[in-house]
Amino acid sequence: MRPFGYFVHHQGRGHATRCAAVVNALPPTRPVTVFCARPEAIPSLRDGAEVVAIPSLFEAAASGGAPEALDAARTPPTLHCAPLGWPGIRRAVARMTAWFEAADPELVVVDVSAEVAQLCRIASVPCVPVLQHGDRTDPGHMAAYEGAVGILAPFDRRLDDPRPPWMEAMTFHAGGLGVRGARADRAAARRAIGVSEDVELIVAVSGAGGSGLPLAPLTMAARAVPDATWLTVGRVAGEWHETGAGNLRHRGWVDAADPYLAAADVVVGQPGNTLVHQVLALGVPFLAIPEWRYFGEQEGKARALVREGVAHACAAWPSTPQGWRDALAAARARDPDLARSMVAPDAAARTAEWLETLAASLWHRPEGLAAAE
Repeated sequence: MRPFGYFVHHQGRGHATRCAAVVNALPPTRPVTVFCARPEAIPSLRDGAEVVAIPSLFEAAASGGAPEALDAARTPPTLHCAPLGWPGIRRAVARMTAWFEAADPELVVVDVSAEVAQLCRIASVPCVPVLQHGDRTDPGHMAAYEGAVGILAPFDRRLDDPRPPWMEAMTFHAGGLGVRGARADRAAARRAIGVSEDVELIVAVSGAGGSGLPLAPLTMAARAVPDATWLTVGRVAGEWHETGAGNLRHRGWVDAADPYLAAADVVVGQPGNTLVHQVLALGVPFLAIPEWRYFGEQEGKARALVREGVAHACAAWPSTPQGWRDALAAARARDPDLARSMVAPDAAARTAEWLETLAASLWHRPEGLAAAE
């Protein structure tokens, strides 16, 4: 059986987590080669899967920089991150294309890079790019999608935006891909994190891909709801003017946020894909506050969550006590059963089956065709 390839962007944890879920759900006879600039970010993979380290395609430090004159060169609209003079990019591309030639893959999943998806097409390798929220109608993204053989959307179809008919026809939706969908024991979760069952608990979470939670608005939030216990998980970015709150405590970075989310009465955080689906799977009220991302990814996801009635969103961190109280009340009013329905427990297995079926359809030769050629 010929191999599948898998390119993994190394910002945050969501890309790597999705990759592991899909790879481990593929048939054990299917070889898989994963390319990533941070191999240590990839969770444990099954036998028959390997991880190949490549230089970063997105960081100048991986290439040692380039002359300033090269930075002035125009970038065509079909490319996003394609600087000139970066040896690291040349090494990464050479490593991947050498594998294309040697391994003759049936297809490659790209999570995510419009340039790598287009590289696959140029190298005559069938590609399945991963679709993210936000405005992806620019020429670079559309070139990647139009050059693909299928598109993988790691979210429920109801959370998608309108797409051209040809794009809808080739997109497979896998809500909550890489996220466990089972309900958690709230009482057990509270015992695990040392919080009593009788308190109102609001958990603010910062994922691995952002700059951290801003401390100032959280101190205001804690004072606005003084009878609740507030916990932060992940990085917190303070300034100099915050006024402390006795009911606000910081747990810092934790290896697994699951018990904190399961224990919460409300979760507050930036709507990265992993956090969104963890919270949806639990049916916990979610207050989404988008952080800046390329192409408005988090803003787009927040709009979809609000449109479908499974979360409340604020364009910016509330700046008044009443603003906090109103936002939390709106989050609590959402439908938990509807939220849970957005996450498919078998998303990884369904995705693996779709990829296998897609590959078979691409490479199957009808009887008599070979002779005719």
